[in-house]
Amino acid sequence: MKTNNESNTLNQIRSILRNSISIPPERAAAFFKTGKGHYAEGDKFMGVTVPSLRKITKAFIPLPLMDIQNLISSKINEERLLALLMLVAQYEKAGSREKEEIYQFYVTHLQYVNNWNLVDASAHRIIGAHLWDKDRDFLFVLANAENLWERRIAVVSTWYFIRKNDLEWTFKIAKFLLRDTHDLIHKAVGWMLREAGKQDQEELIKFLNQYAEEMPRTMLRYSLEKFAESTRKNYLLNRKP
Repeated sequence: MKTNNESNTLNQIRSILRNSISIPPERAAAFFKTGKGHYAEGDKFMGVTVPSLRKITKAFIPLPLMDIQNLISSKINEERLLALLMLVAQYEKAGSREKEEIYQFYVTHLQYVNNWNLVDASAHRIIGAHLWDKDRDFLFVLANAENLWERRIAVVSTWYFIRKNDLEWTFKIAKFLLRDTHDLIHKAVGWMLREAGKQDQEELIKFLNQYAEEMPRTMLRYSLEKFAESTRKNYLLNRKP
């Protein structure tokens, strides 16, 4: 049950959100497929920019998880994103016990991390960060999920490892997702492979030499973005139809 203070805080946050609207909702939604049958079907947008959300986050970082739960379960994309930005900010400042609590909260509420902007803003900074020094097999559980967003969370979480120059799990999850049928997974895997290649191009080349022929074209194209044009063309031309 929420206290009056918590309700007042949420009312204040929502008032600030309404006053922060700077673009039409349809323009905010333009980067997402929200139509019937599409990946973001039914997602609602207010028209608040990410810089504005980050500014609000800084003002309300100590927001209790009880209130964050109210935001993260919202039908409005910006409210869910704000909740996730707050979780990330809190996680980065937390002690070990609080980190575990925030991680468990995030995992329990994965159903609301249900658009690519939400995944990409939070997965590596909570799941990736938390599993850095722990057993990482949960990433395979996510990669094997029916839910599109959980599969994307699996690969994007490895971005944290990449930044620590630990590339093993990026290649493991990429291999696991080679035959995924969704374009948003192809893009995410290719993106993480590209990031891994920034750290160690030779390791990326080894992976591509073994799996490029099996990779969906979008995945391969994203992974090759930092290569010379002649190299990109060679890989793409030699890929099986």
